[in-house]
Amino acid sequence: MSCCSTDGTCSTGATVTVDPLAVTTVYTVAGMTCGHCEQAVTKAVSALPGVTAVSVDVAAGLVTVSAAAELDDAALSAAVDDAGYELTGRV
Repeated sequence: MSCCSTDGTCSTGATVTVDPLAVTTVYTVAGMTCGHCEQAVTKAVSALPGVTAVSVDVAAGLVTVSAAAELDDAALSAAVDDAGYELTGRV
């Protein structure tokens, strides 16, 4: 289920800086269609303990997460699901 209009009119100009010393993992997420989706997923994932950076590529359906240590996939999946999207796996 998406939070956005069917014509994809939402947008954002957010930039993200990733810590080169962090553990970085890329996930696939279904249901994102616009900038509002990007913001919702970023907010949900950023709230997880240890997360230092989140980058969302809506068009590709990818979420790149950097953290101080390896994240628990179940916790990340729950956060994405609570935001209204579906974590479908790691890239």
